[in-house]
Amino acid sequence: MKRIDGIWDAVASFENLLRAYRKARRGKRRRPGVAEFGLNLEHELLTLQRALHEGTYRPGEYRLFTIYERKPRVIAAAPFRDRVVHHAVMQVIEPPLDRTFIHDSYACRKGKGVHAAVDRYQAWAQTYRYVLKMDIQQYFPSVDHELLKEKLRRRIKDAQVLDLLYRIIDSAPQGAPAFPYFPGDDLFAPLDRRTGIPIGNLTSQFFANLYLDDFDQYIKQVLKVRPYLRYVDDMVALDHDKARLAEIRAAVRERLAIDRLQLHPRKAQVSPVADGLNLLGYVVYPTRRRLRNDNGHRFARKLRRMAAAYRAGRLEWAKVAASTQSWIGHAKHADTEGLCRAIFSQVVFTRGMGQETASA
Repeated sequence: MKRIDGIWDAVASFENLLRAYRKARRGKRRRPGVAEFGLNLEHELLTLQRALHEGTYRPGEYRLFTIYERKPRVIAAAPFRDRVVHHAVMQVIEPPLDRTFIHDSYACRKGKGVHAAVDRYQAWAQTYRYVLKMDIQQYFPSVDHELLKEKLRRRIKDAQVLDLLYRIIDSAPQGAPAFPYFPGDDLFAPLDRRTGIPIGNLTSQFFANLYLDDFDQYIKQVLKVRPYLRYVDDMVALDHDKARLAEIRAAVRERLAIDRLQLHPRKAQVSPVADGLNLLGYVVYPTRRRLRNDNGHRFARKLRRMAAAYRAGRLEWAKVAASTQSWIGHAKHADTEGLCRAIFSQVVFTRGMGQETASA
């Protein structure tokens, strides 16, 4: 592909920064850093624009916190000023580069997403007998900085845009070094190479798609696997022949090593599609699907916590409704009528001391 060039002025324009600010503040207007930035908006954007043009922009320190969804994940939250920059650069580089990705890459792309990926898999499961599901061990922490920069250089020519992207990559919080050895490594290679992109960054979502794009192209063009999809590092391939899928798995292991990645040793299994596949929060069969059990249990616990907070006056009904509708939107893509009745029949939202009662 032709490398994209001459885009720096578009990235650093005041109009682009203003649009980036509006995107970055969505759903976060009341947060102190966002509100403070907005109070002096023109000054903040002009100062940021000048720093970008003069090459003095430096990303700030990340705020680290842990969320617990099935397993603990460390989230890195960039300062609001940096999130404006992330949106500004993505608004310009993502559209032309996204068009080069394979059709069946579904994470964080316009018109794609979890439900489209599950629909695609289920359609294939009605044709093919067996499925190979794989994921990458410690994907985000394993992304190699130098390889990521090389992949960006192959696609982007503009030196100022590359410099900005390098600074974003280099600003990632330093985690534990990656210890796997790959072909050609010397004794100190795993310690010398910086790895890891922060979960939670807009840029990291894009980098995660870009980093595996060469791998996706290999699957499609070299291995000639038509029924293949990827969602971040969850990968699925189907075939009528179990032996063919075993061959694909072996080729995948070898090809991932080029990008200094490893398949998860316990998550690269071939199984009949009729047995149901645990995929992106659902158990998917050829003609039906259900939510994973832990998803329903987790939401039921959350609903009880929200009811207690609402009763104590610590939570407004608008937030309860938004959270509930979000889960229903996910649940309705599976056979969950009975599950929804069971969950919602057990919880009543009542304000304490004579306040209003509401039904979930």
